[in-house]
Amino acid sequence: MQSVQDIFDRYQSVRSRLPEATFAQCTKTIGSPMDIADDVDAYVFDAFGVLNVGETPIPGAAARLDMLRARGCAIRVLSNAASYNHQGAVGKFQNLGIKVTSDEIITSRDATLADLDNRTWGCISATADDLSDIPSKTLRLGDDPSLYAQADGFLFLSSTGWSPSRQALLSKALKARPRLVVIANADLAAPRETAFSQEPGYFGHLLLDQAEGDVRFFGKPFGEVYALAEAGLGGIAPSRIAMVGDTLHTDIIGGAARGWSTVLVTQDGMFAGHDVRHFCHASGINPDWCVKRI
Repeated sequence: MQSVQDIFDRYQSVRSRLPEATFAQCTKTIGSPMDIADDVDAYVFDAFGVLNVGETPIPGAAARLDMLRARGCAIRVLSNAASYNHQGAVGKFQNLGIKVTSDEIITSRDATLADLDNRTWGCISATADDLSDIPSKTLRLGDDPSLYAQADGFLFLSSTGWSPSRQALLSKALKARPRLVVIANADLAAPRETAFSQEPGYFGHLLLDQAEGDVRFFGKPFGEVYALAEAGLGGIAPSRIAMVGDTLHTDIIGGAARGWSTVLVTQDGMFAGHDVRHFCHASGINPDWCVKRI
């Protein structure tokens, strides 16, 4: 799944598992989010493909956030990154030179942790993740089958280091004893500097394809993370909130499902180098506006 078409096709194949939404009849092209500021009180930005690509900030993104704040607009960053805790997310953007405060960032990990119970969670996580923010007992999963057997549920935070052999261990454990699988990042793929990475959502849908486990997804396009964003926006009407992202099946579906307006960014993210009109037509997912960069 290394091409835009492959990723798009896979999203389409799992479309029935995503929220339903109503989309614009036609998409208008704008030069920047400033062009629609009279219609928007809060801008909610995706990160990868909009503010940064991997560890590289997108030129002009940080300055645009400052311009919108100066106009009086609320700013939020809504990220499906679940590999690090909330303070790690704040630090990541600060290291990129993108000024955001702690309350301006909402991640799929935040939404996931707000819903976890106190069972023993088998965690699929990055090595650097100390799991200290998980509010219950954890087992870090790797190549030891006994740990999969001990877990009362599975928490998929990061695909870093995940492999087909480990996916097979998870499938085998679920066949032996069905349990809840929580996917804390619903993305199938994410744009990096030179390629796409496979994200936790990809592996969660593989489990569903095989009817293994009770799989629950958090992050865009699912509602919990959008509800967190709305809760911190002081009662701004959904129609005055704009979701700005680079992916049709996460950012645009998710925003539209909440009654938000939507802006698709095309130059640096999922559809970089491609005519996005083809994918909008093929999917029927039409953002309200389209912009090259923010």
